[in-house]
Amino acid sequence: MNVEPNVNFNDYQPNGEPTADRWVSALHLFDAGTGMPPEETVAERWERAQALFEARDYTAAAKLLTGVVEEHPNQTAPRLLLARAYYHSAQLGRAEDQLREIVDRDPVEHYAHLMLARTLERQGRHDEAAPWLRLATALAA
Repeated sequence: MNVEPNVNFNDYQPNGEPTADRWVSALHLFDAGTGMPPEETVAERWERAQALFEARDYTAAAKLLTGVVEEHPNQTAPRLLLARAYYHSAQLGRAEDQLREIVDRDPVEHYAHLMLARTLERQGRHDEAAPWLRLATALAA
């Protein structure tokens, strides 16, 4: 029996690991015949970043969100989630930069004000955080 290597999906090595040909065959199913995996759209990266954030993989979410924000810098939601991912992964300077960008563009985004206050407090900058916290409270009302 003569079987092409890209057709046989059931080959395993003696140790139980799948053979390399099996992986190549499986990957080929998703590459549309180009030999390369398809490139993710911005929407797909946004959804994957949200899932990573929900799974508390904040660093991986931030990596994906950085590209999304670069491609769509005027969108608030990706930038806010990026700031939150930075905050939760203790990248407070980066979180602060993103939050300041948001409040500059959208001065009534109360959650950005609150997060900026919390980010400053977490850095021990309580006096600087106080006005942002007051603003967040006033905007939320």
